[in-house]
Amino acid sequence: MTDDGGVRVTIRAPRPADTGPYAEAVRRSAEHIGRWNPVEPDGLPELIERQGAGLRTFLIEDTATGGLVGKCNVANMVMGRFCNAALGYDSYVPFAGTGRMTEGLRLVIDRCFAPPERGGLGLHRLEINVQPDNARSVALARRLGFRHEGFTPRMLFLAGAWRDHERFALTAEEWTPLDS
Repeated sequence: MTDDGGVRVTIRAPRPADTGPYAEAVRRSAEHIGRWNPVEPDGLPELIERQGAGLRTFLIEDTATGGLVGKCNVANMVMGRFCNAALGYDSYVPFAGTGRMTEGLRLVIDRCFAPPERGGLGLHRLEINVQPDNARSVALARRLGFRHEGFTPRMLFLAGAWRDHERFALTAEEWTPLDS
């Protein structure tokens, strides 16, 4: 939020028209995100095609410029008695480090925990899995209120190797809705 309480970001689902701006943002941010996540500037069309019950993607936009702040995937959604999903995200230059990604993820988390009748996903629990050396992402998870749950060795295959991750989680009971 701005000093006067204004909102600096919005969230929305990706559209085919976002392909060019998305590719540009990912290329511009390749060095920033490449150590931790795959750099796939041409991957948005396939990501849009995969949207469904198990995956929802949100683009985070700067309200002043319309620039792409970042992307958040709500993945591996399982409903029923579990109602759980994993958050994965990338922030893009020049917005990385400005607090806008934190603001955007708060909006995403709020949408995740809101009931379907209020336009939400109706989830109960969210996880964030972060490589231990990714200090900025670990700090972001903590800033959002996620608690550390443990360490998972060799969790994801990234950059040619199986990578360890720290696991953070948050439940709906621990979240204060943004409209309260």
